[in-house]
Amino acid sequence: MARTSSSSEPQPLVCPSCAATQPATERFCPRCGMPLTYAGLTEQPADGARERARKIKPQLAEGRLVKVAGARNQAEAEFLQGLLLEEGVPSMLRRSRGFDVPDMLAAGPRDVLVPRSGLEAAREVLLQADLLPAAPPAGSRVGANGVDAPARILLGLVAVLAVVAIIAWLGTELLV
Repeated sequence: MARTSSSSEPQPLVCPSCAATQPATERFCPRCGMPLTYAGLTEQPADGARERARKIKPQLAEGRLVKVAGARNQAEAEFLQGLLLEEGVPSMLRRSRGFDVPDMLAAGPRDVLVPRSGLEAAREVLLQADLLPAAPPAGSRVGANGVDAPARILLGLVAVLAVVAIIAWLGTELLV
């Protein structure tokens, strides 16, 4: 990439919107949120990590990680990650629990995780690509992550226990 400055020192970063100078450790302007550019460069140096980081929308990168989708293998999971990145949603892959394959292998299911603030955007991207099942019906007992809520499971277990206790009580009353 061509530099307009003749020095070999890294140039400070500048906000293209408000022209505020920022240290080289920053990626976004704290005032307006725009991605920072190098001062004195005709073109920005582009490596893979920097290009990916520039695509991420900061408002979609907040909150704890939640599972948005599952993939059958590493390649499918990376494909989903690429789709999400194109829409500015950061994501991370995690080996699905309960699958016993060495980490160095690409085989085995993966979970695609996104920050809580990017969950709706990620679901919308995957729904548009027809890679995610449609939302469950309104009366469905399935939660947002595809699993019954723990409170519902507990309530179901208590109900079953109550029915078994009533049947046992009635059985003892009829035998006496």
